Amino acid sequence: MLPTLDDVLQLDAVRRGQPRVVAGADRTGNLVRWVHVAEVTDIAHLLHGGELVLTTGIALPDEPDRLRAYIADLAEVGVSGLMIELGRRYASSPPAALVAAAEDLGLPVVVLAHEPAFVDITESVHARIVQEQFAELRASEQLHEIFTQLSVEGASTDEVVRQVAAIGGHPVVLENLSHRVLAADADGRDPAELLSAWETRSRAVRPRTRTGYDTASGWLVTTVGARGEDWGRLIIVLGSPPSPRETVLIERAATTLALGRLLDRHAESVERQAHGTIIARILAHAYSDPQEAAARARALGVPLSGRRLLGAVLRNRGSAHAGRGSAPPVGELSALAETAAAACKDARLPALVGVLDEGGPQARVGVLASLPARADAETALTDVATRIRKQSGGDTVMAAGSVVETIRDVRRSFLEAEQVADVAARGSGGRLFYRLPDLRLRGLLHLLRDDARVQTFVERELGPLLEYDAQRGSDLTRILELYLESGRNKAVAAQQAHLSRPAFYERLRRIERVLDADLDDVESCVSFHVALLALSSVRWERS
Repeated sequence: MLPTLDDVLQLDAVRRGQPRVVAGADRTGNLVRWVHVAEVTDIAHLLHGGELVLTTGIALPDEPDRLRAYIADLAEVGVSGLMIELGRRYASSPPAALVAAAEDLGLPVVVLAHEPAFVDITESVHARIVQEQFAELRASEQLHEIFTQLSVEGASTDEVVRQVAAIGGHPVVLENLSHRVLAADADGRDPAELLSAWETRSRAVRPRTRTGYDTASGWLVTTVGARGEDWGRLIIVLGSPPSPRETVLIERAATTLALGRLLDRHAESVERQAHGTIIARILAHAYSDPQEAAARARALGVPLSGRRLLGAVLRNRGSAHAGRGSAPPVGELSALAETAAAACKDARLPALVGVLDEGGPQARVGVLASLPARADAETALTDVATRIRKQSGGDTVMAAGSVVETIRDVRRSFLEAEQVADVAARGSGGRLFYRLPDLRLRGLLHLLRDDARVQTFVERELGPLLEYDAQRGSDLTRILELYLESGRNKAVAAQQAHLSRPAFYERLRRIERVLDADLDDVESCVSFHVALLALSSVRWERS
């Protein structure tokens, strides 16, 4: 950053002249771009602004009007100040007309009581300017290295925004073109205060250039986008005009964000990432104050305070059958998240929608719905689920938890939804969405799957048959399951097993011998069916 006039006054070469500010004392923060020695009065047309003009005053006119005109010319061109050596022309102070004109026009005037060496002042100031320029160049190089590394590592939007706040020491906000907050870092300040009425405040800030500073708000703003497609704005809340380093910082960060979006074509949108981050942090109790979560969600257009909240999860049934050991394809979940978000929007249901635990075996789409006080949850879920089913087909499983009243209870609603989804994803039902009462016995057994007594029951009822299949590579357990699921209709079960009736009947007789049971006995069949349902839950947990 260039030195200010105050900085120049602290230099030894200037202090030796005993400087005294006689006009424009409130403008000594002006930046000094260069030092120019000039005795003539018609110098303004040779200046570009930001110069500190040094003079002995020897050639200045006597007439007050001409002195005022001289000061007006310097002020108009934007010099940072006028420094006058006393002794050669003026004994103790410059003419009153000059001082008054400078005060009126806000031009700092400094007098030097002792004869200085202008060359020493010039050298000192220019050396300081060169040092500052080198420091800015080095800082720019460091910023380039930092953000290049972030680009190479594929840093998330939140990571980039967090880095900008850490480097700049100011709050940072990334918003989309609708002025909804995609990511924010308050840099230790109150996030709720930072994001309060964000959309209204942001719409009032419209810099004329791609990167610009808004004096009224104190915001440094740059547009984010590439290849002619702008998709957001990055904002640093400064409170004072930016330094060159801060301008480089925001522009380099914007480039990193734009590049990341271009490279990650198959990932979810920045908005989905922002939604998913808020949901994940709520579930992890990462917000020290629930109001911070509410403020961040509200900045995205989703009110959470004073609303009835409901957690829901979505999975593709095919991915669910793959088991917990493998992760669903990222693109598949991203597409499902976009479909769910569009469905909520079309149904006019405010909701946070994003992929949770992306890349992990438990990855799923999370939906945090915000219901008005009098809204019916079943109606809202039916509307959204119908729209999702229409777009994604019948392979999508949607499970919802209970309605809760506070942000702190959202985790409970999501845990319930995930337990329901675990069971529903393995079933063959065609419901639009599932809730805990819909699962009945299967849901109860799933909740009790870790109970040793349930596992003992499974082994006691089915152990011999499971051992028989394991030793011989047969599928009698599956045959028994088909038989019981068909309501003990042998013809239907044989068809589902792709076996002739005689072959199917023979397998049933073999099952009776292995289990030492009569499959015509209702109580035995009920017991076996319960054991098979419990076995399914236990196997799902271990997969």
